[in-house]
Amino acid sequence: MTIKVVLADDEELFRAGIALILSRDPEIEIIYQAENGQQLLDYLENKKTMPDIVVTDIKMPELNGVEVTKVLRKLYPEIGVIALTTYNTKPFIRNMISVGASAYLVKNSAPSQMLHTVKQVFHNGFYYDNHVMEILNKKNLTPDGNKTAYDADFLTDRESEVLTLICKQYITSEIADSLHISPRTVEVHRKNILMKTGVKNIAGLVIFALQNGLVPPFEVE
Repeated sequence: MTIKVVLADDEELFRAGIALILSRDPEIEIIYQAENGQQLLDYLENKKTMPDIVVTDIKMPELNGVEVTKVLRKLYPEIGVIALTTYNTKPFIRNMISVGASAYLVKNSAPSQMLHTVKQVFHNGFYYDNHVMEILNKKNLTPDGNKTAYDADFLTDRESEVLTLICKQYITSEIADSLHISPRTVEVHRKNILMKTGVKNIAGLVIFALQNGLVPPFEVE
């Protein structure tokens, strides 16, 4: 299955370089390149076939990456959003993740890291490396530890186990093997967790879990 990708960046030379790197992989197809967030949304509005992933810069004219991510999360929650930017500070990372970015990459990342991130977002719904996870974990720790605002029975024990493994970026088959259950059962638990939390996709679920202390702080394995 080909991973359909749209790029949004006002730096044409950089955008062309990213397109070249990604298109060299036979699993990835660049279907459109936008100069800004508004151009991206105009493109999506008239398309019946949606991209799997949008790779967007943060600083862009007309509509920046933060605002376009908000719109994408509302109108097209099935599209994974990868923030690709020169800004690697905690406020930028927290802001993009909080509005729904599925991954966060700096522009000096290695091409292999870029390819890995695209594939992780496509297959898992999100990809937060250890640097991002560290920032999210520190931001959401409460003074008395990792207590959640939700009742102890908000999730069943099995749902809590599944949620923790989702946050650790296990794929369905790995969760099934780890918990000795079927992949179908994993999907049922995943659906139930999404319904209980009210979020629309896996990236949003991970953010919700961290913000509400439903999983302990951890590093990506």
